[in-house]
Amino acid sequence: MKKILFIAIVFLLSSVLFNSCEKEYEFDETLLYGKWKQGTLYYKYLSDHTGATWDTSEDVTEEEAQKFTWTLVNSELRQIHIMEIGGEIPKNYNITELTATSLKYNDSFSSYSFSKVN
Repeated sequence: MKKILFIAIVFLLSSVLFNSCEKEYEFDETLLYGKWKQGTLYYKYLSDHTGATWDTSEDVTEEEAQKFTWTLVNSELRQIHIMEIGGEIPKNYNITELTATSLKYNDSFSSYSFSKVN
């Protein structure tokens, strides 16, 4: 009986110790639709899961923007940038805030904070 109790305690402790403490947040992707700005950097997310990005400091306009596709699962925003010469570049971000006027996310290197523009 002691052996069964010991095994049960080991399994219980294992499940508690190896359980992730990181909380997954779910964000409403419809809040992402529209144009977002951080300084001179713009991102536009469309409801068909396509988008574009451009930086006016590099004399790039919205018409010349780099295209991408995107998905949002829980708090993970994945963008796949489509290169003009062929090929794709995936980028993954973790959203920390998404409201009707504010978008914040980060990756392994940086944090980003955008405001919605009309």
